[in-house]
Amino acid sequence: MRAIDLSNVKWRKSSYSNSDGGNCLEVADNLPLVPVRDSKAPARGTLVFGPAAWAAFVDGVKGNAR
Repeated sequence: MRAIDLSNVKWRKSSYSNSDGGNCLEVADNLPLVPVRDSKAPARGTLVFGPAAWAAFVDGVKGNAR
């Protein structure tokens, strides 16, 4: 597996993150894979998902948010 260079990635906070600084998820867009990290602890690492797996996760979150 090749390493992905995320040094110049522009991160955005997920719209599902808490506004009080609690559960903060950051996602990087416009890549062939979907990198995700905890904005409170970015040095702890990044999880990388394929587009289909990420879409299924987001759909699941949206379904449970109702």
